[in-house]
Amino acid sequence: MSTLDWIVLFGTLLIIVGYGVYKTYGPKSMDTYLRGDSDMNWWTIGLSIMATQASAITFLSTPGQAYEDGMRFIQFYFGLPVAMIILSVTFIPIYYKLKVYTAYEFLENRFDLKTRTLAALLFLTQRGLAAGITIYAPSIILSTLLGWNLTWTNIFIGVLVIAYTVSGGTKAVSITQKQQMMVMMGGMILAGILVIEMLPIKFTEALHVAGKMERLNIVNFDFNWSDRYNFWSGMTAALFLFLSYFGTDQSQVQRYLTGRTLAESRMGLIMNGLLKVPMQFIILFIGVMVFVFYQFFQPPVVFNKVQTEKLEVSEYKEDFTLLENEFSKTFEEKSGSITNLLEAVRQEDEAGIEKAKADMQASYAKQEQIRNDVKALIIKNDAGAETRDTDYIFMRFVMDYLPKGIIGLLFAVIFSAAMSSTASELNALGSTSTIDIYKRSLNKKGSDRHYMLSSKWLTAFWGIFAILFATYATLFENLIQAVNLLGSLFYGTILGIFLVGFYMKWIKGNAVFIAALMAEIVILLIHWRNGESLLGVNIDIGYLWYNAIGCLLLMLFAAIIQLVRPK
Repeated sequence: MSTLDWIVLFGTLLIIVGYGVYKTYGPKSMDTYLRGDSDMNWWTIGLSIMATQASAITFLSTPGQAYEDGMRFIQFYFGLPVAMIILSVTFIPIYYKLKVYTAYEFLENRFDLKTRTLAALLFLTQRGLAAGITIYAPSIILSTLLGWNLTWTNIFIGVLVIAYTVSGGTKAVSITQKQQMMVMMGGMILAGILVIEMLPIKFTEALHVAGKMERLNIVNFDFNWSDRYNFWSGMTAALFLFLSYFGTDQSQVQRYLTGRTLAESRMGLIMNGLLKVPMQFIILFIGVMVFVFYQFFQPPVVFNKVQTEKLEVSEYKEDFTLLENEFSKTFEEKSGSITNLLEAVRQEDEAGIEKAKADMQASYAKQEQIRNDVKALIIKNDAGAETRDTDYIFMRFVMDYLPKGIIGLLFAVIFSAAMSSTASELNALGSTSTIDIYKRSLNKKGSDRHYMLSSKWLTAFWGIFAILFATYATLFENLIQAVNLLGSLFYGTILGIFLVGFYMKWIKGNAVFIAALMAEIVILLIHWRNGESLLGVNIDIGYLWYNAIGCLLLMLFAAIIQLVRPK
């Protein structure tokens, strides 16, 4: 990167962190630290909710996912507006009525202490690990692209987040997320405009190319248990995920508990429901335009430059060179097919369009086979190498083609996103550890100041834990899927506990506690044997369905246990 890019990157990050510390330094009470004096307006709440969910993984993985798989990931968010309406009507009024610091306080009022503690521990387990992934995910990409040491990149992101989160608490998180959200969306929209401007064809022609290459496949109504992203999984399985994430995950609940009034919190949630789908659409569409761009400008055989540079000095150098030459030849063939396609579109020649489309897709299939052959060489050269390069696509394009200054801004987008989501997670982990575990079960007689300081120390502890986990984590199949998978393993059970509490008034604490343990064991067993068989039953389901299955199983188990053992 150029000097200007470094100035833009570090200047943006330091201004955001400095502003957050300056505006919120030194809260005097636990209520100020954990709920920010409950004085946030609705649009700050809405931006904070969006920034919490929009981690660096969103901006790294989503464009790459669109590049490889098209727009169909957008279906994952179809159930979000419905979930926001349900939560605004049911969950939020109860939280406000009870004046809780955390969502799990409700469970003790409704059931008992052990149920509250179990839900809090499930949250701490999955969110503590997820905090490590939200640091590790961008770190492994950024360290590769910038040539930094991975461990020091983890520490750099973690320390920045810990600094203002520990200093100012919930208010610092919400205030900085406004600036971070502006940087993130401003940077991405600018990148989208630039990639469209750089295309050698008209925008309408770019849409034709994307459509014929099956990258504008937005909605799929075919029902398939194993398909992660279709209309039905988005409106059902993902709906359960969003109900649990926004309704029972303290990292989100803490965002809207800072509202001045119940109405402000509701409006913040509805704002998120209305804007999140368009936001994801924009990010996916940018990925599709990058895909079209690389149909006219030859892409790297593998987008992870570090791995190909290792091949160039290995014993497989000649094999790699041959594959690169073959890749270039196939790219030229595909370019000719694209030219024929556009000419056929202009002439409205349907037969020509179909032939050009078939030729184009055949050439693309050859390209993908060559890419797989190169990845096989990478594994031969280094058995532990990571060959999946989806998460490198967008930032490799940024570094290779965008002008100076913009590159630094786009890196600031990734760092800001990592900081915004991690800050919310650490803030929630510190709050839950303090309120639901330490204050409730370990030290019940401390002063208000003691618990505020305890929350600071526990927030810092979780920050250090996240850095350590990030340092020793391994890369998942896809970063954005990793976080959703981790949440899906636990969210169904947590949501089931809350739904029983809200709507099945006749079920008591012992029944729901036992049912929660049983449901969680079943979900872990299903995931362990997914793609194989369990007790003679073949299992092949998308992980989003874990949320619905876990929730419904818990409600069923709790009802049966309560009926069998009514006392």
